[in-house]
Amino acid sequence: MQVDIILFTTFSVFALTASIMVISSANAVHSVLFLILVFCNIAGLLLLFGAEFLSFMLLIVYVGAIAVLFLFVVMMLNIKKMSVKQSFFSIGPLGLTIFSILFTQLSEVLNVFNIFHLKQNNLIWVSWIIENQNVTNIQVVGSVLYTKYCFLFILSGLILLVAMVGAIVLTLHQRTDARKQKIEIQLNRTFGGSLKFIDIRK
Repeated sequence: MQVDIILFTTFSVFALTASIMVISSANAVHSVLFLILVFCNIAGLLLLFGAEFLSFMLLIVYVGAIAVLFLFVVMMLNIKKMSVKQSFFSIGPLGLTIFSILFTQLSEVLNVFNIFHLKQNNLIWVSWIIENQNVTNIQVVGSVLYTKYCFLFILSGLILLVAMVGAIVLTLHQRTDARKQKIEIQLNRTFGGSLKFIDIRK
């Protein structure tokens, strides 16, 4: 068995197991951690398929931003376990309905593209030494993004910067009665104005 088949099977099994644990775990923090594990395994599968850009974007956007945000919100709300216990008979019909709809759509897509009829009799061996000299997906996307769409890229970065500064300004609350240190007044003080001699009567 080749190494890529072993890695594909490993990532697939871990992704399926972690996805089942996401919906079956009673602890919300554990569900978010299993969701991060699902994203990491899917990123590994995309990396095996040759989609390096999608794999790294999945790690950066979903794992680095959205999943961490979910975990932060769950830990702030202190949600440990589900307060209301629901039986299988109350949510079972809805779940089976959604599963049947998604399975029907997936089967229609597979029948349209005739994926089940695709056969490969002769296996093609890929030489990674030769493939290493070719241009990768990340280099192609980067060359297009930073040359043809550079203005839009800089504009999106400026919009994100304004949004970040606006969020900081809106959440920054300063006390009016707080005694602050004024550096310019301290630097302008002289020796004569700093010391005072007081006569104490005995």
